[in-house]
Amino acid sequence: MTSAMPQSRPGPRTVMPRPILVVDDDVKIVRLVRTYLEREGFAVTSAHTGREALAAFREQPPALIVLDLMLPEMDGIAVCRQVREESDVPVLMLSARSAVADRIRGIQEGADDYLPKPFSPAELVVRVKAILRRSPEPSRVDAFGGPPTEAILRHADLTLDVQRHEVRQGERLLALTHVEFRLLATLLAADGRVLTRDQLLDAVYGQDDGEVLDRTIDVHIGRLRERLGDDAERPRYVATVRGVGYRAAPR
Repeated sequence: MTSAMPQSRPGPRTVMPRPILVVDDDVKIVRLVRTYLEREGFAVTSAHTGREALAAFREQPPALIVLDLMLPEMDGIAVCRQVREESDVPVLMLSARSAVADRIRGIQEGADDYLPKPFSPAELVVRVKAILRRSPEPSRVDAFGGPPTEAILRHADLTLDVQRHEVRQGERLLALTHVEFRLLATLLAADGRVLTRDQLLDAVYGQDDGEVLDRTIDVHIGRLRERLGDDAERPRYVATVRGVGYRAAPR
C-alpha cells in the first residue's frame, strides 16, 4: 500500500508593484521622484521627451503617468491629448506654471490632477496614491472602494456597469477617464438628488486629497458632457442647478 504524497500548500499571493511612468526632461527630478515612488513599492519607468513618453506608454502601459508640462519635441499637453485618445490611464501633471488657468487647461486636456513646481516629493506620492485608490483594479468591486449599492446604473440610454468600469450609450462603448466615470456614477447613483460641488469633490477626489480647485468639477462636467454629446441648455444626462450644483437630468 502506497502512502499518499503530501500536498503542498499554495504560498502567499505575490502582489505585483503598480507601474508608474515618470516623464520630465530634468534628470534630477526624475531620479528624485523615482526614489520616493520606489520606496513605496511602485515600479518606475521614465522618459525625458514627449516622444519617448508616448513610446514608453505604448510599450508598457502604466497604472499612472506623472507628466511634466514643458517637454522637448512634444509638450505635456500634446502627450496628454494623445494618451487620452488611446487610454484612460490616470495622469498627474507637473508644471512650473502655477496659474489657475494653466491648471484648468491641464484638466481640460484630460489630466486627473495637477501639481505645481516646485513640489514636495512626499506630496507627489500622496497624490499618486490618492489617484490610484480611485482608479479601478481587477480586485476592486466597485468604483468607490466599497460594495456597490447597484452593479448597473441606468439613465436614459446610458448603462453604467460599476464592476466592469464601463459606460455604454445605447450600444456604443464610451471612453471615459476614471474621474469622469466616478463623476457620472455618483450623479446616477444619487437618483435625481442635487449634489453640491463639495459633495462631488469628496466623491471624486476624496476628502484627504489635498487642495482641489472648486472649478475642477465644472471642468470635468464640461468634458463629461462633451463625451456624452449633452447640451447644458437642454440636458439629457447632466443638469445644472444654478447656485447649488448638479444632478442627473430629469427623465
